[in-house]
Amino acid sequence: MGNFFSLVQNENMKIYRRVRTWVMLGILVVVNLVIPLLFSMVDSEGATSIWDSVILSSTFTFFLCTIFSVIIAADSVAGEFSWGTIKLLLIRPWSRSKILLSKYISVILFSLLCTLLLTGVSLLVSSLLFSGSVDSNMFTSGKSGLVFTLQYILCDYVNLFITVAIAFMLSTVFRAGGLAIGLALFIMFTKGIFMTLFSPERYTWAKYLIFTHMDLTSYLQSDVGPGGITLGFSLAVLAVYYIVFMAISWYVFKKRDVAA
Repeated sequence: MGNFFSLVQNENMKIYRRVRTWVMLGILVVVNLVIPLLFSMVDSEGATSIWDSVILSSTFTFFLCTIFSVIIAADSVAGEFSWGTIKLLLIRPWSRSKILLSKYISVILFSLLCTLLLTGVSLLVSSLLFSGSVDSNMFTSGKSGLVFTLQYILCDYVNLFITVAIAFMLSTVFRAGGLAIGLALFIMFTKGIFMTLFSPERYTWAKYLIFTHMDLTSYLQSDVGPGGITLGFSLAVLAVYYIVFMAISWYVFKKRDVAA
């Protein structure tokens, strides 16, 4: 187990020794500082609450958080092939499954760091600029603002988690970081179009498309989603897709011939 932690630490060092990682984290901090400031400048009547500011900020900046996590995920495996270091990695006394798992864990840790950074900075700045006594327009009165905000961010993180899983699988299968980034972002930005074209209210089979279930925030306002689907059904569909993505990643990586 100690060796495996060293492997995870080694993968984290590959991520955090690169300047681009700190540039991405810096951008995330600056954007989460600026957006609440802009909200405070246009809120002349003091109608915005802390929770409105945090939710609106996270709505904008979670796109950045997802893009940065996808870049790290896409580069995690494909980068080893691009740099020609995959053979050096595989001759070490670790199984391919452990190597791939350490890479995936380091990617997930980065995505969690981005999410915590986003939430922490946004919450800190919003609490300095806005009042907690103002009723929020985002949720019904009587509901805890902190709990609703954390639930909203958790739903956004589920979306990020699945998008990163797709990028990680594409990186493993195609060994091309650019292709993995492009396809993962294409799915992220066009899933709304797919949902409009293939709504589960019009087509029953659309209930089983991954795009229908990636945005779970609608369940915070209603127990029933489009086409009568429930939160439990959405989570079950996402779990099946996630297992398939991971199974493909592990199968391809274990069978990959790197001798040539």
